[in-house]
Amino acid sequence: MPPRAFRIAYDGTGYRGFQRQPDASTVEGAIFDALRSLDVYEPGAGDGPDRPAGYAAAGRTDAGVSALAQTIGLEAPEWLTPRALNAELPADVRAWATAAAPASFHATHDATRREYAYHLYAPPADRDGTRGGSVDPDARIDDDRFRAACDALSGPHDFHNLTPDDRNTEREPTIEATRDGDYLVVTVAAGGFARELVRRLVSLATAVGAGDEPVEKIDRALAPDPLPGHEGIAPAPPNPLVLTDVAYPLLEFAVDERAAESARTVFDRRRIDRRTGARVTGQLADGID
Repeated sequence: MPPRAFRIAYDGTGYRGFQRQPDASTVEGAIFDALRSLDVYEPGAGDGPDRPAGYAAAGRTDAGVSALAQTIGLEAPEWLTPRALNAELPADVRAWATAAAPASFHATHDATRREYAYHLYAPPADRDGTRGGSVDPDARIDDDRFRAACDALSGPHDFHNLTPDDRNTEREPTIEATRDGDYLVVTVAAGGFARELVRRLVSLATAVGAGDEPVEKIDRALAPDPLPGHEGIAPAPPNPLVLTDVAYPLLEFAVDERAAESARTVFDRRRIDRRTGARVTGQLADGID
């Protein structure tokens, strides 16, 4: 069977990450279960134990992280469309596009660029909080300081102080922040990322933007010497992070319109559910005098 690539969107809040793990709910585990149900592969066949032939994924998102354009590649029959795959996937994991791939295709190694968006709750530093629409004072951000931190962290650096990895820590990200009401949408793009790097970049920029750390902290984080434990930079929470794009210059993805519409419906419903939940918790907060 020829190799194919599939775009996968998922709400990662209910999963222990993308990569399959024993005795844990993961996105990759759900995908493998669906492929097994469709008889696309047999356990133990392919490139390794219980793994589809030719299988690879663009990346491994952490627990709680979501994706719009996670990409998997595998040897797949022509009839395996995104719509067919969705019939066996859980509702919060949706395939929505596919592409024919060359025989040598590898979804991890052939990706030339990965892009993430982090939705940071960060009311402007000069905003006044009012009852019924209160602002967490600890979340206020000075946009200029935040963007200066993003600029300083962009470009080629060794990020050994911003990842638990102990090798391959040199990266060349671009980091931009766009104001959207009380949120800063932080877009981080690079050819690849070390573990937790995106969330630690956001965490450090947030500390600088909030005035909790001086700009000089960035110089210390990028210096060759390891940061002492008490100065370490913890990753920002995972739920606001989305893998938004993975670039493959040689692939042309075709959107399966019915699968895409199904995915929009599923995620719109989840958006409504969460807005409703926010209204309920808002009434609780506002009603306590």
